[in-house]
Amino acid sequence: MSWIAIPLSLLTVVSTLIGGLTALRLRGRLETVMALSGGVVVAVALFDVLPEAIDGIDNSRTVTTLVAAGFLAFFFFQRALVLHHRDDPDEARAHHRVGALGAAALSVHSFIDGLGIGLAFGLSTEAGLLVFVAVVAHDFADGLNTVGFVLRQSGDRARAIRWLAIDAAAPLAGAIVGTMLSISEQGLGALLAVYAGFFLFMGATDLLPHAHEHPSVKRVALTLTGFGAIFLVSLIGQ
Repeated sequence: MSWIAIPLSLLTVVSTLIGGLTALRLRGRLETVMALSGGVVVAVALFDVLPEAIDGIDNSRTVTTLVAAGFLAFFFFQRALVLHHRDDPDEARAHHRVGALGAAALSVHSFIDGLGIGLAFGLSTEAGLLVFVAVVAHDFADGLNTVGFVLRQSGDRARAIRWLAIDAAAPLAGAIVGTMLSISEQGLGALLAVYAGFFLFMGATDLLPHAHEHPSVKRVALTLTGFGAIFLVSLIGQ
């Protein structure tokens, strides 16, 4: 029954696109959007990606080391791209690359989501449906975050749309691969741990600080809503 993962993953494509288009429509209120998406990114790392990494590796020291490696790798690449560019044109190009790096990390996460759907349906229909529900519920946020992060770094609408298309196609590609391949649970866990570090860095040092630069009860509420929504989705997938 693993083939069912492929048509179902089309719904994750739609969910991602709706999230991204919502971010584009609300571009003028990007800081408000980031208040929600920042909470979602950090919550996905804590409640979704990290627990799966722990289950796959079954060694807390290895997991925390890989999370730290992901966090520091993103920090290093961001600083290497931006820190030494002082004039405006170079700094703008550097921030474009930072935005692309963040969008790429989110797209890889979406691919892994699709991979999980394909692999889960290979185990059982029930397991596949549980994973599918969890993925389709937070892929809206993936699209929102991909567009929001690119716009935050570069303000380039066309670039944001291109990355949205990549992110939307990623879970479908992952589901196709997942129905054909069997991968090591420990290897998948290691990759997820690294990406948990990426997401913690993006949310805690970029999205949330800029979203909450100016006091706003509404933005605090949106961040808490993002946390709560992902926590509830994570309970569905258990």
